[in-house]
Amino acid sequence: MPSSVGRTDRKLNNVAWLTGGALPRLLGVLDCDGEEARVVGGAVRNELLGVPIAEIDVATTAVPEEVVKRVTAAGFKPVPTGIEHGTVTVVIDKHPFEVTTLRKDVETYGRHAKVEFGRDWKADAERRDFTINALSATSDGTVYDYAGGLEDLGQRRVRFIGDPARRIAEDYLRILRFFRFHAAFGSGRIDAAGLAACIAARDGLDQLSRERVRMELLKLLVAPHAAPTLTAMADAGLLLRVLGGVPYLASFGNMVKVEAAAATEANAVRRLGALGVAIPEDAERLWQKLRLANSEHERLASMGEAWGRISPLYGEKAAKALLYRLRPQQFTDRVLLGWARSDATAHDPEWHALATLPQRWTAPVFPLKGADFMKRGVPQGPALGAALAAAEQAWIAAGFPNDQSALDAIAADALRTAPDQKPPNL
Repeated sequence: MPSSVGRTDRKLNNVAWLTGGALPRLLGVLDCDGEEARVVGGAVRNELLGVPIAEIDVATTAVPEEVVKRVTAAGFKPVPTGIEHGTVTVVIDKHPFEVTTLRKDVETYGRHAKVEFGRDWKADAERRDFTINALSATSDGTVYDYAGGLEDLGQRRVRFIGDPARRIAEDYLRILRFFRFHAAFGSGRIDAAGLAACIAARDGLDQLSRERVRMELLKLLVAPHAAPTLTAMADAGLLLRVLGGVPYLASFGNMVKVEAAAATEANAVRRLGALGVAIPEDAERLWQKLRLANSEHERLASMGEAWGRISPLYGEKAAKALLYRLRPQQFTDRVLLGWARSDATAHDPEWHALATLPQRWTAPVFPLKGADFMKRGVPQGPALGAALAAAEQAWIAAGFPNDQSALDAIAADALRTAPDQKPPNL
């Protein structure tokens, strides 16, 4: 393992989020009068890689009580989100920053740990999960590296800090995070020592809450290198354990391609359907296994029910009828899954036209209302519902006309054909 190098000659130069906005104000309050504060973790990593930054975390030598005292005096809002573990969320102009006191683990047990606050930046870095997440930067942009993270960033390598088995035993979610970070930032072969440790500790996955597994898996599914990473997980026997069923790796790989071909944003739930859903029962299993939200379960169930019946051979009229009956999201889910599991390539023009229909056509609102039939003598009740249903079906079959003469003809025909509906006296 590379030796600790501490301060480096790397600097974050002309970084807007470090020199402007709320962050310099926060660092100015914490990085003075005998205390030090730095930006840590993902923001430094992502800036060095040139990828978007989702959030900015700060570490400080000041204990939580001192953090609260200083930010309050500066007019910022402190929120004690995890103060027993040294974390205070500081809100400045509606922008939250997670500020954590330097610490070291005295005792670890699963996700939780007994911590001891400290002032040693190296010790704080070495308690983190991966080398690329242990980087820190001062307010002037100087980068500190105590675990070899810069070298690993250069190699696009995700590597545990210290002994992988020990890091995993501290929190078994790190097994999934190892693969998720590789899918997001790694390149080439997965670190062998980390992979072996994940396989050896696989039983620990059963100790994790379903919500935490869901969170990590959904993030992994939309990462840039998700497909080869999932293949590695499957080869290691871990993916079957996470999903509770057989993974459809080819389907997932094709979904990535057809999403790109249709210029559709990568969607974690849709990709989960491609990976794990072939029949509705698969959606039920994943719902329970991952404690999915009801809306996520509904999407997977819709995909499992009808993806095999989707085909561009049905023509645009039938496609518009389906889009009308489904929400655009469910329509896109079904079409892309059908495309991904068809024999067509990602460059097929007919599948492309079908998949992009929601971008070209917005389903209209059914223009006839109950009042239109009540004024024709239809009373409220089952007869009215039957007439509306018949009229809507005819309107769809006619291609969604909106001229009044066509609508009058549809309404009149519905009065004659709706079940249990007798034409009113005219």
